[in-house]
Amino acid sequence: MAKNIKNKRNQGNWFKITVPNGKKYEKEWLVNSIQSHCSVSFTPVDFHYIKNRARFFVQRSTVASSLKDVSNKIYDKENEKICIYVNQSAAPFSVRNKLEPEEMEQLELTVKKRYDVTQKALHLQKLRFDPDLMDHAVDIILNRRNCMSATLQIIEKNFPELLSLNLRNNKLYQLDGLADIIQKTPTVKILNLSKNELKSAWEVSKMKGLKLEELWLEGNPLCDTFPDQSSYVSAIRDYFPKLLRLDGQELPTPVVIEVGYHAFIMPCKEFHKRSDVMKNLVLQFLQEYYFIYDYGDRQSLLSAYHDKSFFSLSIPFNPKDPTLSCLYELYKESRNMKKLKDPILRIKLLKHTKQDVVRALCMLPRTQHDLNSFVVDMWVQTDTMLCFSVQGLLKEVQGGSQGSVRAFTRTFVTTPEKYSSLCIMNDELFVRIATPSETQNIFSVSVPTPISISVSTLFQKQKGNVQSFFTQSRVNPQFSQKCHQTIGSDYPRGSQISTQLQGETEDKISEAFQQLSWSSWKSLLSSHRFKFLFAAT
Repeated sequence: MAKNIKNKRNQGNWFKITVPNGKKYEKEWLVNSIQSHCSVSFTPVDFHYIKNRARFFVQRSTVASSLKDVSNKIYDKENEKICIYVNQSAAPFSVRNKLEPEEMEQLELTVKKRYDVTQKALHLQKLRFDPDLMDHAVDIILNRRNCMSATLQIIEKNFPELLSLNLRNNKLYQLDGLADIIQKTPTVKILNLSKNELKSAWEVSKMKGLKLEELWLEGNPLCDTFPDQSSYVSAIRDYFPKLLRLDGQELPTPVVIEVGYHAFIMPCKEFHKRSDVMKNLVLQFLQEYYFIYDYGDRQSLLSAYHDKSFFSLSIPFNPKDPTLSCLYELYKESRNMKKLKDPILRIKLLKHTKQDVVRALCMLPRTQHDLNSFVVDMWVQTDTMLCFSVQGLLKEVQGGSQGSVRAFTRTFVTTPEKYSSLCIMNDELFVRIATPSETQNIFSVSVPTPISISVSTLFQKQKGNVQSFFTQSRVNPQFSQKCHQTIGSDYPRGSQISTQLQGETEDKISEAFQQLSWSSWKSLLSSHRFKFLFAAT
């Protein structure tokens, strides 16, 4: 009788808060965003997701009124308004069914018995069927918010440095309640959720605020939703990047790039000299790459990519914008990570190996790039890696969208090769519809009309020149090829240098031609106004 009176008293003045499409937001981000706009502090009770909505409860009409005021005043990362519905409600389940003091006391005694002090580990497998609880008629079902909330309160109070939590065999099918442990006991490194009833990896994602090193999920239906072990591991590791063991199996050590401060900081004079060299190297690379990309056979780009290189394409995603439909048709294999949540499709659309990369490039529309629009940002430079992005404008020259102007950003991760060339390890391309002002300015500076000549013809002519140079200079054919690329058709100067360097090592010869290359390319590139941005490395 006393419990019923208490429950009736607690049921007054509660409000249900609903966020349509709230499922796509993480709990922490959503609550913090709402709180930052709300004039009154509030504590969300029983936060959970239902279908596509996010829902929680608050008490007091002043809080409810404040939450109603911020509806449509918060914008997400995609610049969409977040709507908030406020309705008067009965008290939430965890409040209506709060454990009695004697039930809490018995649960606390039971949980303490299951704690391993030496390992800082708590073993709560099959908790409902613990003899101590059953003997006292305390029914603990961890899927119920009141039971999970009570258990987490006990953990927070008694085991603030908990490292390992075992919840095996508790018939858990949702983790909304358990997710509160992220704030209450963030020290947990090992979590065992095996032999439960979790149906999707999305449920597991609710726990990604924990910095887990070991996770057990075997025996859950979600494990059967992946085509193979590698995609399963990849999907789970997306949520827990520092995970070392999954279902008892050691995982490859996660790749964590920790570049020492000294690797990017160099004296100003030295950096200035190196930046000039790198600038010329990138200019040469872009000239050669886009000449073949626009006017030649893109299959010829195979030699520019590493055997195990990667390529991905992305276009904007906004289902409310009908103008983007043409992009969807032309760039069908977009890997926009904001839109694409399927881990299997994410892997499929990531092109791997240079053959797959170039095959994908050949499928893209034929283009003509406006080199004068290029802005290049060199943002990482080490002895073994050069990363830079280029953004600019292009025009499609074939197909149904012929004449359409696009803006693009392309990011290259490259490694140095012999003879001052670059090898592409990773290539990311982003394409969008150009703005009216961009469309108006494309090719505003006249450029020479490209000569219609096949790349194979150029290569045949080059081969003859290389053979001639080889005969005169007695440099090996492979190096003759590189010299030709360096000096173009200036053979008197090339022969003069090779004669002076007779008997020297190939490195010495390479260095001499390398010095010549920068002055040769300087005049060649002067017709195009590339804008360079050097990262403050």
